[in-house]
Amino acid sequence: MSLKEAAAHDLSHRPKRRRFHESYNFNMKCPTPGCNSLGHLTGRHERHFSISGCPLYHNLSADECKAPTERQLRYKEKVTDLRRKRNSGLNKEQKDKYMEHRQSHGTSREPLLENITSDYDLELFRKAQARASDDLEKLRLAGQVSEGSNMIKTIVFGRYELDTWYHSPYPEEYARLGRLYMCEFCLKYMKSQTILRRHMAKCVWKHPPGDEIYRKGNISVFEVDGKKNKIYCQNLCLLAKLFLDHKTLYYDVEPFLFYVMTEADNTGCHLVGYFSKEKNSFLNYNVSCILTMPQYMRQGYGKMLIDFSYLLSKVEEKVGSPERPLSDLGLISYRSYWKEVLLRYLNNFQGKEISIKEISQETAVNPVDIVSTLQSLQMLKYWKGKHLVLKRQDLIDDWKAKETKRGNSKTIDPTALKWTPPKGT
Repeated sequence: MSLKEAAAHDLSHRPKRRRFHESYNFNMKCPTPGCNSLGHLTGRHERHFSISGCPLYHNLSADECKAPTERQLRYKEKVTDLRRKRNSGLNKEQKDKYMEHRQSHGTSREPLLENITSDYDLELFRKAQARASDDLEKLRLAGQVSEGSNMIKTIVFGRYELDTWYHSPYPEEYARLGRLYMCEFCLKYMKSQTILRRHMAKCVWKHPPGDEIYRKGNISVFEVDGKKNKIYCQNLCLLAKLFLDHKTLYYDVEPFLFYVMTEADNTGCHLVGYFSKEKNSFLNYNVSCILTMPQYMRQGYGKMLIDFSYLLSKVEEKVGSPERPLSDLGLISYRSYWKEVLLRYLNNFQGKEISIKEISQETAVNPVDIVSTLQSLQMLKYWKGKHLVLKRQDLIDDWKAKETKRGNSKTIDPTALKWTPPKGT
C-alpha cells in the first residue's frame, strides 16, 4: 500500500469533528444541583451549561427569564413602529392640533408630545419632571428657594453671608435657589454648602489670576486680562451686579482689564474690590466699573481703588475719568476723592495763579471733574470776565485734621507699583 493510499484509509476511519461536538453538547449538563439545564438567564436560549447562565442559580425560573426579553422585544417593535410613523410625517389632523396648541399658548406651555416619542420615554420624562419638582418643593419648604422671583437673596462668600441689593443674571437653576455659595478665590458659584465644602477641599486658588502689580503690607492688586481669564472675569462681573444698579457688562469681558484688590492673611488673598478698564478707551475712561465688596465698605478701600486708577493714568501720562453713569455710592466716593485731591493740591500750592490745566496734569483728573468739584465747594467764581479759584482755608484745615486722624494706613504708595502699561493702551 502506498503512502497516499494509507493516508486516505486513515482519514476515512476517523470520526467526524462535527458529530463529536454534537454528542458532547448533548451530554453536557449544568453543574447546579437540581437543574435540568433548560432555559437561560438572558431568555434568548433554550439550554444552558454553566452556572453564570443558570436561572435556578440566580433564584429564577426559565419563564421569568423569558418575560423581560419578550417585553424588550415588544418595546423595540413599538419604537420601530413609532419611528416609522414619525418619519412618514404627522397626519393633517395631528398637525392642525399642534398648530392650534402653539398659537393658543406660544412657549408658555409644553409642546404636545403624544405620538412624537414612545409612551415609555414619555413616562420617563414625566417622572423626571415630577422628581425635580418634588426636590424643588422640599428646598422651598426649607427656605432655600425664593418665591415670586428668580432673585438671589444672599450669598455665602468666605466667612461672610451677604445680603444682595440687585438682580444679577445668573443661570435660572441657580437664581431660583435664593442663596448661592461661592468660592472666594476662583469665584465659582455652587448650589449648596456641601458642594462648596468639597470644592474648597480641592481648589488650588489662593489669589486672583493674572499679575500682581502692587503690594504694600497685606494689600495687593492683580491685573487680570479678560481675554486670558474669561471665566473668572465673567464670574466677577456677575458677583458685582448683585451690588451695582447700573452695571451692564457680564459676559463680553475680553476688551477689558480687571484690577482686583485683595487683603492677604494666612489663608489667602481675599477679594476687597475691583475696577475694570477698557484696553482701548476712545474717551480716555480710566474706570469702566468699580466695586468695593460690602464687608469692606466705609473703611477707605473705595478711595484706594479710585486713587490706584488715577495712579495708572499718571504712569500712562493721560488724564482719566470714570465712565458714566456712576452708581449712587460710586458718585459719592468720586466726589469725596476729587475733593481731597483738590484740597491737598491747594494746601501744597505755593504760587500765585492756579491753572485748571496744571491741576489736571499733576493729578490726572479730568478738567471737567475739577471744575464741577470746585463749584460744589463754592471755590469757583466768575469776576470781571475771569474765573477765579478761591482758596478756602477753612476747608483745607478740616481736611488736614481728618488726614492726621486717619493716618496713612489706607493710602496708595506709588513706589509699590510695579507696572508697565499694556501695549495698545
